[in-house]
Amino acid sequence: MAQASTADSPKAGVRVVLAGGGTTGHIAPMIATAEAIRRLVPDADLSCVGTTKGLETRLVPDAGLALELVAPVPMPRKPTPDLLRVPARLAGSVREAGAILDAHAAQVVVGFGGYASMPAYLAARRRGIPVVLHEANAVPGLANKVAARFAKKVLACFPGTPLPHVEQVGMPVRPALDELAAVGRASRQRAAREALGLDVDRPTLLVTGGSQGARSINTATMAARDEILAAGVQILHVWGPKNFTDDMTVITDESSGGAYHPVPYVDGMENAYAAADLVVCRSGAATVYEAGLLGLPAIFVPLPHGNGEQSRNATSLVAGGGGFLVADADFDGARMSREVLDRITDADALAAMAAVGPTLFTAGAAERVARIVLDQAGAPMSGDDHVA
Repeated sequence: MAQASTADSPKAGVRVVLAGGGTTGHIAPMIATAEAIRRLVPDADLSCVGTTKGLETRLVPDAGLALELVAPVPMPRKPTPDLLRVPARLAGSVREAGAILDAHAAQVVVGFGGYASMPAYLAARRRGIPVVLHEANAVPGLANKVAARFAKKVLACFPGTPLPHVEQVGMPVRPALDELAAVGRASRQRAAREALGLDVDRPTLLVTGGSQGARSINTATMAARDEILAAGVQILHVWGPKNFTDDMTVITDESSGGAYHPVPYVDGMENAYAAADLVVCRSGAATVYEAGLLGLPAIFVPLPHGNGEQSRNATSLVAGGGGFLVADADFDGARMSREVLDRITDADALAAMAAVGPTLFTAGAAERVARIVLDQAGAPMSGDDHVA
């Protein structure tokens, strides 16, 4: 299964293997970290490890990074015959990951959770290769719980993440988001609204369920749409490509001027964030961190599955007043209208919410993680004698 290159050994230069995959929550920070490493050490040898089961098969190559594959080893949630097969499957994936580490003469492994991380962690441990792990969610996944016992560095996005010796470093994000955080959404709002075909002077609600969309949020939005438009608000509704249909079109309330703008996706979510006064969204780790980082007031509707990590991800931001949390089961059209209209035209309330996130989450996490990784590799970087 492993697609390791037949590299000459020994190899010179900095050699880093990054592991993670499945969802964008694991993949996006992996890509952001890899790109930060390359900015610091342009000739670094970087390889990402993933599986055929996740979005990494598309997203990692699209980012211009090498992707090598190991067999996924899902952990059955209930006792089944598949549970008995896990040890043998894991052993095979560890061998595949080991072949990748050997081919690259890896100096350090950095993992972000997901099916691909566990084999890479275990293969690295067998070889005495230092492991750095980053946990995006407030509730750690199994792979990172196991690896935290022997990792050289345990990094987390959110405060209070229950892992040993954990250091909060934030969420590695794309440079465009860090740049927007530095200049402020207000400085880009007018241009972003123009670029998205929105009224530059009208209160703007962003609705997004992430790259895959969110059925309950989409359904509630359609039920609440007319009431929100009647209040003179415009809605930028990002449906997700799989949910968008050709008959979806702009709808305008002729009396108020409020308009509904449905789109399958936004190429560069920093533009949508800059355009918005308020966002309705899930509370995946990246979404929470980005909203807080940019000071974008949010109504979070956690995905009602998994181990409760989505609710926990938003805890610090909601507790500080930067967002509100509504259970998925309670989020219907009436609730959405009330939550949105109570806030989106209240400039003082929005300003108070916007001020919270930047005090909790700071820009530059990708470089912070990259420097920690490179320090484990003993690597000097461009403009630096060595990592501090």
